Amino acid sequence: MLEESYPIRTDLALESQERLQKNKKEVRGVRFFEKKEENGVVVSTVLIETENASAAMGRPKGTYVTIEAPEMIEEDEGYHRDISMELARILREMLPVKTVEKDLKKGLEVSVLIVGLGNRDVTPDALGPRVVDNLFITRHIINEFGKYAFADEDVSRVSGIVPGVMAQTGMECVEILRGVVKETKPDFVITVDALAARSVKRLGRTIQLTDTGITPGSGIGNHRNALNKKSVGVPVISLGVPTVVDAATIVSDAMTTFIEAMSLSDLQKLDEHERQELARELLSPQLNGLFVTPKNIDDSIKQLSFLISEGLNIALLGNKEEGRSI
Repeated sequence: MLEESYPIRTDLALESQERLQKNKKEVRGVRFFEKKEENGVVVSTVLIETENASAAMGRPKGTYVTIEAPEMIEEDEGYHRDISMELARILREMLPVKTVEKDLKKGLEVSVLIVGLGNRDVTPDALGPRVVDNLFITRHIINEFGKYAFADEDVSRVSGIVPGVMAQTGMECVEILRGVVKETKPDFVITVDALAARSVKRLGRTIQLTDTGITPGSGIGNHRNALNKKSVGVPVISLGVPTVVDAATIVSDAMTTFIEAMSLSDLQKLDEHERQELARELLSPQLNGLFVTPKNIDDSIKQLSFLISEGLNIALLGNKEEGRSI
């Protein structure tokens, strides 16, 4: 199949859903919901419920929630706070533990390991490590002094780790995490990673949460062993923001705009996948497989890391203020 030969590089379930809709394909076992907030934030939910749906979507069964905010990377503390609160609310609902109190001002009495995936030395891939840097880590304090070391009794045991990448450690992330999980015994794991998107407009403006875990590097074709409940031993929630897009996708989009503007009848007959194939053929061997990131990625990663860490702190620690590890 052409789709398999030239797959669309994306980690976002929402974009896979859009592809099915654009191709007018209805797949049983896929449900889609969308909610628009007053501040312009759009929250979309994709539920993949069957194996056939999983194969059609190209990702595991589970729940995928996407937060889209066009001004997410702008310097607006109030706007960022709203997104962090929305992120905390969604995360609370997705946690694999029963919570009697839904008020975000209340913390949780659980143990969670937060994993910052990616390479700290490569800016577009540094989101996970930067988020862990900004977390309020509590496990060591609670282990030493008990939960009453904090004003609130219901404070989670939060621990964090940045396992690095295989080129730095010689180990798969899943190998490292199995050992950490075995020793620290968290109730669940939350991974934070940079993702790849199909659309340029979603770079740095979209957050995806899923209860299916993650396969690091899958969006750019660099597949590593999956991090999920089966491989790690406890439930895994993955959270990510797209920071790169395939160069062939940009060329394909530019071709589409050019074709529509010039009304070239022969080229207009090409569907999206045929344009992707033509774009890849036009790219030189050196550029094929190239991924592109925005020029302001340094500032974006800084803004996004604080936004996400604040959301995690609110969800897990309630009214505890965000801050760096102690």
